[in-house]
Amino acid sequence: MEQTYLFVPGNRPERFAKALASGADRIIVDLEDAVLPADKPQARRAFAEWHATADTTRVLLRINDAHSAFYADDLELLKACALPCVMLAKAESAAQIADLKAVHHGTVLALIESARGLLAAQAIAAAPGVARLAFGSIDYALDLDLPNDSPALDMAAVHLALASRAADLPAPVAGVTVALDAAVVAADMAHAQRLGLKAKLCIHPSQVAAVRAALAPSAADLAWAARVQAAYSGNPTGALQLDGQMVDRPVLLKAQRLLATTSLTSPT
Repeated sequence: MEQTYLFVPGNRPERFAKALASGADRIIVDLEDAVLPADKPQARRAFAEWHATADTTRVLLRINDAHSAFYADDLELLKACALPCVMLAKAESAAQIADLKAVHHGTVLALIESARGLLAAQAIAAAPGVARLAFGSIDYALDLDLPNDSPALDMAAVHLALASRAADLPAPVAGVTVALDAAVVAADMAHAQRLGLKAKLCIHPSQVAAVRAALAPSAADLAWAARVQAAYSGNPTGALQLDGQMVDRPVLLKAQRLLATTSLTSPT
């Protein structure tokens, strides 16, 4: 499952190929916040020209929200440029997903950025065609007039994790870290992971490695998981003692899942 989603401004086509070469699992060509209103037509043209010649299987397009004046033109671009997935900014209802799916035949990465979006998260997650939820934490804080360190942001992240799990979707994608310092990015990702989010939106190629490092299990965790699995090799059922603790089947399953994640932390 993808761990890193790297934004690139839609009006900077010279950066598209560089973003693809960054090692990010997916890149998101942004037609929304990264592009001024006057530059959006040029950004659409730039993307259409690039799409005609490039391999865009790892590319998403973040389109403007359904209530914006730019949404209709973005849909016309989607009709002309078939993509496997599109990001819908400020997703707020399952009806919006259905309207988008009438034009776009791939999947949707629904970006939750408002109180309305959060309250509708369960319905959005369950909507046909939604591949994953992402948390637009900066816009969400703006919508609710929250400070950047508000615990309400953690509550919203957990809500998205619950909605995703209930809909059998992958864990949500954490919001942007504006700092480029690798330690800050890694700490933000580690915190988001504790809340149930397992990927991150990135705004600079340097953030990709920091996110992967934060999501990679530690050597100690992997050693513990290997000991659990080895202990169960001769005792496939029931509970046992290991390292002074009782271990039962749910712990075994957690250990096996941890060992399986090692294949997810290498670049695509």
